[in-house]
Amino acid sequence: MGCNPREETHTAAHERKPSWIKVRLPNGRAFQEVRRMVEGKSLFTVCEEALCPNRYECWSYGTATFMVCGDICTRACGFCAVKTARPRPLDPGEPERVADAVARMKLRHAVITMTTRDDLPDGASGHIAATVRAIRRASPRTIIEVLVSDMKGEEASIRTIMAAHPHIFNHNLETVERLSPLVRFRAKYRLSLKVLQMALEIAHGKVATKSGIMLGLGETREEVLRTMDDLLLHGVTVLTMGQYLRPSAKHLPVIDYIRPGQFDEYRAIALAKGFRHVAAGPLIRSSHHDANFAPEADVLDAINEELRASGELPAMDDGA
Repeated sequence: MGCNPREETHTAAHERKPSWIKVRLPNGRAFQEVRRMVEGKSLFTVCEEALCPNRYECWSYGTATFMVCGDICTRACGFCAVKTARPRPLDPGEPERVADAVARMKLRHAVITMTTRDDLPDGASGHIAATVRAIRRASPRTIIEVLVSDMKGEEASIRTIMAAHPHIFNHNLETVERLSPLVRFRAKYRLSLKVLQMALEIAHGKVATKSGIMLGLGETREEVLRTMDDLLLHGVTVLTMGQYLRPSAKHLPVIDYIRPGQFDEYRAIALAKGFRHVAAGPLIRSSHHDANFAPEADVLDAINEELRASGELPAMDDGA
């Protein structure tokens, strides 16, 4: 769900889907304004690049998730439709363009995701950190979430990102441990858990950690519950769960369509287990409706207090 699967291409688009999977068509002035702004500033959004099923709704509300580091990924995961090839060099002007767009859109919550850049020594962590800092300068009250790759588990790269003080650190497991080798090219389930815990420890708890999984790839109920326990054991407090939708005939097939009632049950179980925020549903994605989500107030206050002390936030600014 870090790269939301396309659901409209070729054969996969015409496969019969359950009645509860419905996508709103684009409409409204806000949607068109966001589209013009993104195109005019040569920005990529995961909404468009991965044809997220919620992009019409989110853009109509004037929200978007920005994808930095280019539109080409160095990994070819079995679920994801983002292009795979040799990436182009990073664009040094991109952080400021994203920040300007965030400020113009008056976003309360900005999500910055990325293509995986295994070709770069730092995994593009410096570029992510620069984007976070640029957004904060342009829009100090915006809650900033980063949705990043595993950075090959390199502590130095995670430290670079956390030094920019994002409010939310998001890295998706994508699936249960048994299916991870099939679903996630070169990514490892246990390494992802380590990365999430590492981010929390580096920030001394002053960050909300978040992860997401897709359902419908053949996982069992017991495996889903075990995944919840693994995330909680590594300090994750925010969880998203959504239906896997096949990007094309070349991608992994959908094994099961999970009914809305099952998502509701999983959400109730996750909250009972100890997650502080849970979003679960057929069309839920990692960044869906983030404008309506805020991290824990105590975490947010701690981060903003540290930012004010360092001069990165105005002394009288209340953050969110």
